[in-house]
Amino acid sequence: MKKIAIFASGNGTNAENIIKYFNRNPTKQVSLLATNNQFSKVLDRAKKHHIPTIVFSKEELNSGEILIRLKSQQINLIVLAGFLLKIPRKITDHYFNRIINIHPSLLPLYGGKGMYGLHVHQKVFDSKDKETGITIHYVNAKYDDGKIIFQAKCEIKPNTRVKEIAKKVHKLEMKFFPRIIENILNEQD
Repeated sequence: MKKIAIFASGNGTNAENIIKYFNRNPTKQVSLLATNNQFSKVLDRAKKHHIPTIVFSKEELNSGEILIRLKSQQINLIVLAGFLLKIPRKITDHYFNRIINIHPSLLPLYGGKGMYGLHVHQKVFDSKDKETGITIHYVNAKYDDGKIIFQAKCEIKPNTRVKEIAKKVHKLEMKFFPRIIENILNEQD
């Protein structure tokens, strides 16, 4: 059984979509939902699907305590789904090419510290880009710097509002993220 740990900080729509996707999979499952936000809606979504959860502090993440928990649960892949803290080197080294993130732009455009959610879509809008999309990439010690695994694009017409851009990108996330996770796990076999 391949075990997935999802790290999320917010609403959790991507996390829930991934949980549902793997719900009936006999060889791959979401085994843990981890968050640094005790008030996150993602906790309710995980509980609804009977996924074990942990809430941790930035200090616990950086000290290695979370790495010990991941190892003890024999996690095969860590998926960042709206998780905003930087993953410490102890974890990126141990889980080399086994931590992935989804970013709401076509990296290398609009990546890095502070570039998440509507901040990214506002940059796309301000730059009058004709397209945007998603990037799924491996996580290393720098924000949005790991090797790109997959990108999907969507067209942006002139005067498309920021929230409309966000909706288009979110559709891509929901469609592709679980499939790419499955492909990565299949490659690990």
